Amino acid sequence: MTCVSVERRRALRWLLVPATGLVAPRIFASAGRIASARVWPAQEYTRVILEGPEPVPHQLATLANPSRLVLDLAGVEMSPPFAELPALVGASDPYIAGVRVGRPAPSVLRVVFDLRAEVNPQVFQLPPVASFGHRLVLDLYPAHPVDPLMALLEREETRRTVDAPAGTSSPALVTQDAPRIEVPRGRRARRIVVAVDPGHGGEDPGAVGRRGTYEKHVVLAISRKLKRVLEADANVRVVLTRDDDYFVPLAQRVAKARRVSADLFVSIHADAFREARARGSSVFALSENGATSVAARWLAEKENASDLIGGVSLPTRDPALARTLLDLSQTAQINDSLKVGRHVLAEIAEHNALHKPAVEQAGFAVLKAPDIPSILVETAFISNPEEEQKLRSDRHQQRFAESIGDGVRRYFAGNPPLARG
Repeated sequence: MTCVSVERRRALRWLLVPATGLVAPRIFASAGRIASARVWPAQEYTRVILEGPEPVPHQLATLANPSRLVLDLAGVEMSPPFAELPALVGASDPYIAGVRVGRPAPSVLRVVFDLRAEVNPQVFQLPPVASFGHRLVLDLYPAHPVDPLMALLEREETRRTVDAPAGTSSPALVTQDAPRIEVPRGRRARRIVVAVDPGHGGEDPGAVGRRGTYEKHVVLAISRKLKRVLEADANVRVVLTRDDDYFVPLAQRVAKARRVSADLFVSIHADAFREARARGSSVFALSENGATSVAARWLAEKENASDLIGGVSLPTRDPALARTLLDLSQTAQINDSLKVGRHVLAEIAEHNALHKPAVEQAGFAVLKAPDIPSILVETAFISNPEEEQKLRSDRHQQRFAESIGDGVRRYFAGNPPLARG
């Protein structure tokens, strides 16, 4: 049995107090110094992270009139990150209006968040992983989140009033001889929904190139361009799993696609390897029977670690969704994924060298929707200086988007989705 000091037991008792009031002065185990603070604002939620060498005993309280969150930290000194924290909150943050830091008691550091809107806060600790130390995470979700299906339907209604997509800057959105998607006779006409998933985001940068290029930034840029490319076809609507620099857990990326009844899921990434000479584009589908190569297995393990790096409160995961994602009896989904993957790979080959000439397979968690054909595209090696330069180029980002879009259109031209009941 592990011995726990009297001081530590007091700290643990304090942690168990319900977050309904403020903290009274007590004796706490010292948590030391916070080394850094970060704020990731987004419409979907705002995340605040305090990182240090040790876990921080904490308590969160919600106050009204005016709306505030009060985060009390035990035994933490007033280090520079706390002085800098107010400046990290931007005027465009949808949930936090301002931050104040003070000491209500000698052993308590209090962080007060003034709120712009009603929120559903979640606070949790993350153990060290990769280059991160102990992280205390505060997520501020909207009390009344936007339903992605309703948002898509509202966009549909808005688009009926305009003649063409707004904000399209490229004259070659429907490229060369790529077929438009037609609905066969005898089928009820409906628009096709594609979920485009920019990998990583927020705390999880993905791979980083030698010139300091972050995977999360370039794949978001390519995904936004792919959205415009696909929506140049009036029969297609695109939902992005993230539209800004914030982290989305892998299971939630799949859940978003299922909420809008997507007909296809395309996850966009930029590969990396320890040797700079590795190069070329790749396309992956899910495997039921193990990876098709050692490299594919290694890549799947690396991508599946995204939740650990980005930071997920595992106890809050939906167990029903977890069971669904573990159901690998999805042969039809995998077969369709391989079909669309081959089309996309063939189109990308017109723009960039291929790392492997065929669609590979491995156990990617983000591809496990049992009812949606799903592919993961590694556009290029960000660890290769030449390909990193391509990934930084707006012109090459557009060409990657057009290549993927052409492959998607060719797939749907030959495999139109069935009408929904």
